[in-house]
Amino acid sequence: MLLRLAYLTVTNAFAMLRLLPMSDRDKDAEILALRHQITVLERQLGGEKVRFAPSDRAFLAALLHRMPVEVLRGVRLLVRSDTVLRWHRDLVARRHAARSRPKRSGRPRILRSIRALVLRLAQENPSWGYRRIHGELLVRGIKVAAFTVWEILNEAGIDPAPERASSTWSDFLRADALLACDFLETVTLSGARLYVFAVIEHISRRIRILGATAHPTAAWATQAAKNLVMDLEDAECRARFLIRDRDGKFPGLFDTVLKDAGIEVVLSGVRMPRMKSIMERWVQTCRSHRPHQGIANARPLHPLPAPITDPEQITRLDIRKHERLGGILHEYQHAA
Repeated sequence: MLLRLAYLTVTNAFAMLRLLPMSDRDKDAEILALRHQITVLERQLGGEKVRFAPSDRAFLAALLHRMPVEVLRGVRLLVRSDTVLRWHRDLVARRHAARSRPKRSGRPRILRSIRALVLRLAQENPSWGYRRIHGELLVRGIKVAAFTVWEILNEAGIDPAPERASSTWSDFLRADALLACDFLETVTLSGARLYVFAVIEHISRRIRILGATAHPTAAWATQAAKNLVMDLEDAECRARFLIRDRDGKFPGLFDTVLKDAGIEVVLSGVRMPRMKSIMERWVQTCRSHRPHQGIANARPLHPLPAPITDPEQITRLDIRKHERLGGILHEYQHAA
């Protein structure tokens, strides 16, 4: 079609040059002769329509589109003027569609630097699933979808960690203004046993260490409750519920102090650690020397950084690993 259209353009350009030396009288005579030939052609065709090739349609549409509609309706053509206008609209639409067509179909390709970083994190941290790796990328300012991380691991033959199924009680644990507390037993280097009283906020995963003692008496636990109330007031945190187990270290005055502050104490069931699973998870994190992660893998009280928008910086990622506790923990930072 393009070759045919180019041929028509060249031949008609020479025809236009031939018209330049002609006088207006000669041009009018030729126009009348052409109109008469069209009349004869239509009479011979009868009720049949003239078939135009795509190149003929494109040429007529380009040649006549500048004419006003009123003038175009008076021109003697083998087709109606509305047909020529429709040809021109189709020509413009196809041209716009060709310019708007994306150069590459489908989703954009994953940068090699991001793919290499995801595989590196998975290799250096065998216990990390794709969501944990995705959170680490967000903390570093690398904005990718979690499914993209899953695809990279899947293509490399690395199975992601299974997602935990939620339940009705888990939905309650994720409620706003909800706290959980527990005593964590630890042994110092000298062999002394200490009891650490900690409280976690479900909405932000913020941990509050309210003290450690070798003898958790009733007076000490009551004072810890008062310290918790004052700490929450200073932070303008409005808590409604606090989940605790039925440990004998909690005296009755402990619940009274919290009740006076507007915090209702919810007792967990007997041998039902799932009722305060978030607190139990943090205790296990401490015992296994794992890093504590907040909601969406952000550090508590520290929001995620802005995504990296510089194409050159995202293409040339330089993430350095810093080992903590003799290599037990891995922290990642952008190179300075």
